[in-house]
Amino acid sequence: RQRVLLWGVLLAAWEAAWGQLRYSVPEEMPKGSFVGDVAKDLGLQLPELRDRGVRIIQRGRTQYFGLHGKTGHLVTAERIDREQLCRLVEKCVLRCELIVEGEMKVYEIDVEITDINDNAPTFKDIELEEKISELTAPGSRFPLARAHDPDSGQNSLQNYELSGDEHFSLAVQEGPGGDQRPELVLAKALDREEAAFHELVLRASDGGDPARTGTARIRVTVLDVNDNAPVFGQVEYTVRVPEDVPVGSTLLTVTATDADEGLNGNVKYSLKKETDMALDIFHLDAETGEITLVRTLDFEEGNAYELEVQSRDGGQLFDTAKILITVTDVNDNAPELTVTSQLSEVSEDAPPGTIVALLHAQDRDSGANGEVRCSLDGGGPFRLQSSQGSYYRVVTARELDREKEAEYNLTVRVTDGGSPSLQSSAVMTLQVLDVNDNAPVFAQERYSARLWENNAAGALVLRVRATDADWGQNARVRYRLWEGRVRGAPLSSYVSVQADTGALGEITTTNPLDFEETSRFIFGLEARDGGGLTDHCEVQIDVTDENDNAPEI
Repeated sequence: RQRVLLWGVLLAAWEAAWGQLRYSVPEEMPKGSFVGDVAKDLGLQLPELRDRGVRIIQRGRTQYFGLHGKTGHLVTAERIDREQLCRLVEKCVLRCELIVEGEMKVYEIDVEITDINDNAPTFKDIELEEKISELTAPGSRFPLARAHDPDSGQNSLQNYELSGDEHFSLAVQEGPGGDQRPELVLAKALDREEAAFHELVLRASDGGDPARTGTARIRVTVLDVNDNAPVFGQVEYTVRVPEDVPVGSTLLTVTATDADEGLNGNVKYSLKKETDMALDIFHLDAETGEITLVRTLDFEEGNAYELEVQSRDGGQLFDTAKILITVTDVNDNAPELTVTSQLSEVSEDAPPGTIVALLHAQDRDSGANGEVRCSLDGGGPFRLQSSQGSYYRVVTARELDREKEAEYNLTVRVTDGGSPSLQSSAVMTLQVLDVNDNAPVFAQERYSARLWENNAAGALVLRVRATDADWGQNARVRYRLWEGRVRGAPLSSYVSVQADTGALGEITTTNPLDFEETSRFIFGLEARDGGGLTDHCEVQIDVTDENDNAPEI
């Protein structure tokens, strides 16, 4: 394994100059395992990893790799099961991208997941039964159930062994795809009267070190003669179906004929090479040979299925044929729009370009059906920007004004390229926070009032009004007299203003006024909001004389 890693490092160094790195790592390695020295292969110093904003991006729902910030190593982010990821692929390669934001560069990284021998060969059924005529000629062959080993290469299924009886031997044929097909060979003529049953053990082994094995018991029942095997009309059947074909539809019908009569000419059909997934999706009618759909197809789950059908007559003679079912894509998945991050509040003095939401759009369909386009309804003081890959950002397009609009409902829509197209949307509510950008304003620059002398203390003189367009504490107005002196006494000994009455301010007398002492008061009044902004006005009070003094001689 060390030589494989060394070769991967040398190859990565050579390809780094071309914007692509290649590594290999065995499956089932613990999280955080070393994959490759990205910093070294790209010629980056460790401090540059932080300064240039280097990070790893991988498409799909699972992030399998990460970048170690202290060492610059590419490491595994999850335990990787090669058989789960690449069940039908000989060479398992995962692709990710290394983004150097400071240099606006993208490096592709291909990581080959090498197989380890972590699976033993297994038979679908560990108890098998074969029925063979007693007149069957020595040398006759009977297909046996094949073992399945999801590992690849030398770790996959390598050989079969048969034990248990001198009447039988084992032959292994190589199929068109290089797979091994075990066959039971009759080595010695059978005699049902001598032995009606034969018990055998079939063992399958892989090429791992140490090797893993799986076994199945075979019970052979000896029957009477049948000299004609059924024959399929075609060696291979192919059919193409759209993924939205209704459940219960007949996809195709296979037909085999047998020249015998009666029970020996009665043909039954069965699937021999099958997976659990195929059994859940397709059903073969044993009598008619019709293959029907029992579960909804999904192109994104599987786009091709290979089945092997066997026709067997009443005397257990058989023929086999291959079935290839290809699934074509339809636009059956609406695009998915995910709000990855968003602000619920933004200040009205936020600069243009402030990011208020980050969204991700994707579509599980393929081709044009999987292409997505995003748009922002209305827009207003916001716009939609395309970010890295399938990410989009909602940013402010200009300065906000809470006094004009205090809340926005932003709707982002994503549409795919299918015909007809499918779409999804996300609605986000954004509150605009107030800043103290408006000073209070008096309704008049100058107020005046007339009052009889000898009034009672606390008498209302007049009301003033100052308003503030801001909100909350910033809009709360307080009033204050500009303190002065009248005939040597403080102004507050004559009049006062309530300091915190909201929009209206009431000016009242502190003591009775005396026309003969002072006939006119002129003073300033201040309005101050919660943020410290102010406005001023002038107030004039004229005192009206009463006949409250007798003439003096």
